[in-house]
Amino acid sequence: MVTAYDCLWAQIMDEAGVDAILVGDTLGMVVQGHATTLPVTVDDMVYHGSMVVRAVERALVIVDMPFMSYHESVEQAVRNAGRLIKETGADAVKLEGGRIQSETIRAISRADIPVMAHVGMRPQAVRQLGGMGKIQRDEELLLADAQAAQDAGAFAIVLELITRDIAERITDTLAIPTIGIGSGGGCSGQVLVGPDMLGLTPGFSPKFLKKFADLRSEAISAVQAYVREVQDGTFPGEKHSHA
Repeated sequence: MVTAYDCLWAQIMDEAGVDAILVGDTLGMVVQGHATTLPVTVDDMVYHGSMVVRAVERALVIVDMPFMSYHESVEQAVRNAGRLIKETGADAVKLEGGRIQSETIRAISRADIPVMAHVGMRPQAVRQLGGMGKIQRDEELLLADAQAAQDAGAFAIVLELITRDIAERITDTLAIPTIGIGSGGGCSGQVLVGPDMLGLTPGFSPKFLKKFADLRSEAISAVQAYVREVQDGTFPGEKHSHA
């Protein structure tokens, strides 16, 4: 699984053969330039989610439920989950939480909306957890959260920044797939933020991130070449001009 936020990159990811595309609320950071995911709205997710769905032919598309779109009440959560599915055409929604959100997961699932859960480091709880990037090590708490999400009807669960051994135990215990990020190779699958794994985001190199390309440097070099050729008059030449 990878994240994508628009038609162009979703089409590329889909064609490359990923199993699932997450329209993550990480768009608040990598697209909108915020320091956290907290400012992202349901309207933002509808806008970006619909673009991704229009581009995808085969991958499962999951849309994040943003901060405060499911925290006030179960009714609010079902209403916003329904809106995300109806207005984007996505296949599922994702929300953060295990035990504390089990009633919400159950209610959304009963509304025939597939739900992916998310435990461990939860970016929407950045204020409560004391910052981003903290490794989660409370084995019994994490296992209880994951089990509660499964029991409530989640079809899969993201495990973020959990020690490898704990993530493996959770994966072995659950019947549903686990998708790891910074949680080792023992999970059922993996997710990375698309721009991060492509080397497009500067100054971000956590231990769990492998950059499979350096597209930022290539893009800068290409634009610099364009600027030079326009300035020296070599572009557009005869080949790129109409007679």
